[in-house]
Amino acid sequence: IFFNPAINISQPSFSGTDVFGYTSFLAYSTIPNITFYYEFRLKFQLANHYSALQDNLIFFTGQKGQGLNGDDFLELGLHNGRVVYNYNLGSGTATITSKPLDLALNIHVIHLGRYLQKGWLKVDDQKNKTVTSPGRLVGLNVFSQFYLGGYHEYTPELLPKGSGFKNSFQGCIFDVQVRTSMNQEFKSPGTPEGHPNSGRSVGQCKDSPCSLIKCRNGGKCIEGGSTVYCDCLTGWKGAFCTETVSVCEPEHDPPHLCKQGGTCVPLPNGYICRCPLGTTGTYCEQG
Repeated sequence: IFFNPAINISQPSFSGTDVFGYTSFLAYSTIPNITFYYEFRLKFQLANHYSALQDNLIFFTGQKGQGLNGDDFLELGLHNGRVVYNYNLGSGTATITSKPLDLALNIHVIHLGRYLQKGWLKVDDQKNKTVTSPGRLVGLNVFSQFYLGGYHEYTPELLPKGSGFKNSFQGCIFDVQVRTSMNQEFKSPGTPEGHPNSGRSVGQCKDSPCSLIKCRNGGKCIEGGSTVYCDCLTGWKGAFCTETVSVCEPEHDPPHLCKQGGTCVPLPNGYICRCPLGTTGTYCEQG
């Protein structure tokens, strides 16, 4: 059933693919200025640990809206329990596959991006993974809407060749945000912001995200509208406050004291400053 876009679904729940082969999905207006740089953030909760992890599309946008071979596209999905991020700038597909998801986590956190040919993907507290797309083209030219959870065509053949995402997402997706420049704020997709143009078989997620997130090491779950995150105590960072802040990182309190372009190098106890040419002293403070 297609719903009236006026219905406000802040945390959509997707049911997968029905018996007729139709997927549940939301479609948002085309994301502008995505050609050379983009960053996406989102969180999701799986409906189950079997079918929801097999071949499920999380989001897709393509050149003609039907990503045939050679067209530019960008897509994210789940395949055999791992997150898969694909993009094609017109000269071949770049793919990053995460490690298997930790199914003990109720909510999974994804942060991904691309600048020219270089793409990267960070899933939960796994290490950041990078890839460089093949060929010489550097721009992503997509004109289709931004599809979340599934696709309006029920034939997966219209998705890019080799994508293998035959089903739509099963579960809830929270807090999808995008920016197309480093110095921009993250925003929800859609015009007006956060509003889809159309959709099918989508509900509102029943659980509040904070009832599902376990922030570690004294972190607090903060929920505002469709945004949910762990606010970490000093010394901790990461999606669930499980990563320690190194003494050399800008968010460390107190900050390191290296001056005049000195590089902070962490040691087991404290740090040293590696001084650039022409400076000296413990903190490179002397000329």
